Amino acid sequence: MRIGFFTDKSHSPEPEEIRGILGSCLPVWEELLTHIRQTYHPVEDFKFLYGKNYGWAVRFRLKGKLLTSLYPAEGYFSAQIIMSPVEVDTVQSMNMGRNVRQAIDSATPYPEGRWLFIPVQNRDDLADITRLLEIHARSKRA
Repeated sequence: MRIGFFTDKSHSPEPEEIRGILGSCLPVWEELLTHIRQTYHPVEDFKFLYGKNYGWAVRFRLKGKLLTSLYPAEGYFSAQIIMSPVEVDTVQSMNMGRNVRQAIDSATPYPEGRWLFIPVQNRDDLADITRLLEIHARSKRA
């Protein structure tokens, strides 16, 4: 299963390429980037992650721990959030959209939590991601 669009490690995509592949989802991408930068003031980098099935992503860290990685894809992007079992329990008790519920249901539960890869296609998905990041960031700041 391919997560991101840019999976050639030897070619770091230019901002114009990323904007082009995101298409109509570009405003949602830009809004989330702005929200993360202004709310969390994270360390940010653009990196090829986990091999050819994942590819290039914008990665945000708090106190050395992953907050989220955003993988551009064709017409959408995927947000990776590694949530602890306690965070997953909290999210499961909330009214979240279909993409978040599917990501939780399909993620393998490990003792340290679940690796969620959530497709973000519209503003409803964006609202879910910002809520997830708020929950997840609390544990990173502690």
